[in-house]
Amino acid sequence: MTFFRRPSVRWFLAVALAVYLLFSPLLAVFEMGWPDVLKLLPLSAAVFGCCVWVLLGRDERRNTWLLAATLTGGFVLNAISDFSGMGFVYFVVFTAPFRTRFWSAVLLVTADIAGTAALSFLVGLRDWEVWGNILGLTYATVVIFLIRHVRTTREHATALAEARAGEAVLAERARLAREVHDILAHSQSAQIVHLEGARLLLEQGGDPVAALDRVNRAVRLARAGLEETRRALDALRGQELPLAERLERLAVEFRSVTGSPCAVSVTGDLGSLEAGARLAVARTAQEALTNVRKHAPGAAVSVALRRAGAWCELEVRDTGGPPGPPVSREGGYGLVGMRERAELIGGSLAARPGTEGFEVLLRVPA
Repeated sequence: MTFFRRPSVRWFLAVALAVYLLFSPLLAVFEMGWPDVLKLLPLSAAVFGCCVWVLLGRDERRNTWLLAATLTGGFVLNAISDFSGMGFVYFVVFTAPFRTRFWSAVLLVTADIAGTAALSFLVGLRDWEVWGNILGLTYATVVIFLIRHVRTTREHATALAEARAGEAVLAERARLAREVHDILAHSQSAQIVHLEGARLLLEQGGDPVAALDRVNRAVRLARAGLEETRRALDALRGQELPLAERLERLAVEFRSVTGSPCAVSVTGDLGSLEAGARLAVARTAQEALTNVRKHAPGAAVSVALRRAGAWCELEVRDTGGPPGPPVSREGGYGLVGMRERAELIGGSLAARPGTEGFEVLLRVPA
């Protein structure tokens, strides 16, 4: 299509169209003789001007009236001299579907064919000439409306593809937002706790050894966060650790940071889990353990991953935090992100207070 947008090609087509539209009227002028020029040439020029206006304008309502005037002028030219206005008659057929609204184009083309047939009979054209005009206009109408349908379908498909691409971009942004939250919240929240503890110890003249221990723990967490970032990048590239190993690493990190027990159990065949489901399980376990560190310090945790029929279930339970009123965990973005992950792959997530502490249950298709 870029070939037809070149200036030289467009000029050539414009000249060819002008020659086509003016050929029949000029030929009729020469056949009728110069005394009858004033009957035909001014009208041809006026109708030709309407054609140019239609090609240059984008107002569909105005184009409808201009094409109606073009069609009328073509009929008058044909009545004055046989076939002298056929170029304008065909111009209406070829132009109306693209320069006017659909039903306006249908009315114009119908009037074009019917008017040409009636006029052909009135001026006494031979039968084969009459039917030749009708069949030619009908064939041109079918072809041009098919072209219009193809173009409209292509435009709709392009718009739909752009809309889907936009949705894909938004979905990818949401996924990356969840990834960033899961990685940063897991490592940096604990780092902040340890560094804040070290700062308070130093400000209050506490034990420097304890403060140094806090700093060392924060350093280990920073390294673990960097390693988790690398693992996330590997997962995006299609390279990731087995799910059981990822859960065990999270448990080891939890135990080293909090000093509290964290047991992991994996049962059933989980080899059929898709990449999205594996990532949802790993991120949900990570977020649940992060929430335990923040809201239930000192609590013991159990992480259970099992196959239950057509589903894979991840259950994270803790024994509760220090005595006092329970802390709500429903308002954070982490639980929202976990639910989004589960719903996007056809699963579900439940987070609720348990018999002792808090429970998180994730179900994803297995």
